[in-house]
Amino acid sequence: MRLTFSILIALIIAAVVGVGTTWMTATRGTDLNTLTIGAWTARPRTGTADVDPYARASIARSGELPIGTGDGIAFTATADDDKRPLDGRCDVVVSGVTPAARFWTLTLYDPKGQLVANSLQRYGFTSQEIVRSSDGAFELRIAARARAGNWLPTGAIERYSLMLRLYDTPVGVATRTQRDAPMPTLKTVGCP
Repeated sequence: MRLTFSILIALIIAAVVGVGTTWMTATRGTDLNTLTIGAWTARPRTGTADVDPYARASIARSGELPIGTGDGIAFTATADDDKRPLDGRCDVVVSGVTPAARFWTLTLYDPKGQLVANSLQRYGFTSQEIVRSSDGAFELRIAARARAGNWLPTGAIERYSLMLRLYDTPVGVATRTQRDAPMPTLKTVGCP
């Protein structure tokens, strides 16, 4: 009787640990096959047949349609270059250039993966509409209150993430450094 009870407890503990670990991995992701440049992280194999099982489970759970490796790549950022979480009550400046791409989009999402609600209904910028300097660099302010120039409203939410999608780009599995793919910098410049 004691042996049966011990085996049952061990099986319950193993099941709880296994299901809990799987759930955490599917919801938070893993660092398997990731490409990190500055504050930006991408999973170049996500849109291929070589996708790891954890990324596949995360995609199935979220219902997102990943960009295929021949179409482009998607980078996400949840913190600035100093590892400070992106806070919608603070001013964050995204500046610099993007890697070579035919087209790109930069979109603001809440922690649940939904577009951030705001009165202007502006959720991001594209490479065709952003105002640049003569050298091709841009500066985009992400803030709760209106700012001059390229401005993206946060709705003053506490946390958000940015997704930079590059379409028709050479950036991918073989990319390893900022030199291979010059990514824009993220800097928190003002916080109440």
